[in-house]
Amino acid sequence: MNREVVVAEALDLLDEVGLDAVSTRRLAQRLGVEQPSLYWHFRTKKDLLAAMAQAAMAPHAAEPLPTAGDDWRDWFLANTRGFRRTLLLRRDGARLHAGAPPTADLDRIRHKMAFLVDSGVPEREAQLAMLTASRFTVGSVLEEQASPGESQDLPADVPSIDHESAFEAGLSLIVGGLAPRVAG
Repeated sequence: MNREVVVAEALDLLDEVGLDAVSTRRLAQRLGVEQPSLYWHFRTKKDLLAAMAQAAMAPHAAEPLPTAGDDWRDWFLANTRGFRRTLLLRRDGARLHAGAPPTADLDRIRHKMAFLVDSGVPEREAQLAMLTASRFTVGSVLEEQASPGESQDLPADVPSIDHESAFEAGLSLIVGGLAPRVAG
């Protein structure tokens, strides 16, 4: 048993039972080990959850970084959509990601920020746009994962929510609000 196996099994457990039911006791049973042996790899459950969040983001981390010839709008939209897709890959993916430190992704974040600044986005606006898009995406996915496929008993005058359309509309507002601030 190594760290990667523990994380992979923990993610499979997450998909089966949801974040609230993931426990080191349950994970140890799944792995056929005693619970204290997990502490060899992770000192606390918080450390395990951080490793799970990092591993769950691997598909997004594997997406290509922007290059100098890319249009900032197209890249920003694709990057945010890719982030959403990745969060949706795991049950409670947004909850798992929320609050997780981006320590493993700092170089990629710096590259993305430099790309936006080089594209004419003022540095502060680039930072805020990335933060806003991230938090908007996590919040959107939290709402989507909180009631997947369930139809609410809403009054007739309240429209049902199409999560993807609502996400796209919000993302368009973020990019539209940023565009006038871009030089050139």
